[in-house]
Amino acid sequence: MSLEELKKELKSKANKEKAKLLQGFFKTGKGEYGEGDVFLGVVVPETRKTAIKFKSLPLNDVEELLKSKFHEERLCALLLLVHNYNLAKKNNDKKTKKDIYEFYLKSTNYINNWDLVDLSCHQIIGDFLKDKDKSLLYKLAISSNLWERRISIISAFASIRNNDFNDVISISEILLKDKHDLIHKAVGWMLREMGKRNKEQLIKFLNKHYKQMPRTMLRYSIEKLPEKQRKQYLNGNV
Repeated sequence: MSLEELKKELKSKANKEKAKLLQGFFKTGKGEYGEGDVFLGVVVPETRKTAIKFKSLPLNDVEELLKSKFHEERLCALLLLVHNYNLAKKNNDKKTKKDIYEFYLKSTNYINNWDLVDLSCHQIIGDFLKDKDKSLLYKLAISSNLWERRISIISAFASIRNNDFNDVISISEILLKDKHDLIHKAVGWMLREMGKRNKEQLIKFLNKHYKQMPRTMLRYSIEKLPEKQRKQYLNGNV
């Protein structure tokens, strides 16, 4: 199966009305975070099916696909990488895992919207680094690139799922003063995920930082707490 066949299949699933809606939803206007992004109007489950169907696509073709102007083609490339990484993980194929991890890292300029980050990084970057030095995540956390900063915190999801909360706490502290709403949401989401597994750690973090946390970050992080407790944090009465 060729790259051209993959592109043809994705375009056969395109929907102009859906594309128009997605361009608004992902903020593609001038000065917005997704400025210039172009959509075909393909839903994620269909993009995922195409990625799995073309999973044997050579890495150089995946690289070309990831450089596409079409959002869904870039997403398809990333979902293909995730599928192949998970397959390599299942088969204990350390070389393929490392190759995909390194390819992902050198390609962050094209992983340039929040869904592209969220559907891929913790399954590749986060998983690969689970039992390794994670200084890379801290380097990404101070990047000038919005998406690299989001990769840093969302990649910590892999450790959270392993009940290791050190990195989500430390990276969240680095990102407390970040100016971008998409980072506030990402940090709040990961703190909430930590809280679902260890409420004590979340409360400890909140009690230390809630007065400095951006409002969106705070709201996301406390979403699963009892209503009375949420109101106390929101009203500054803790």
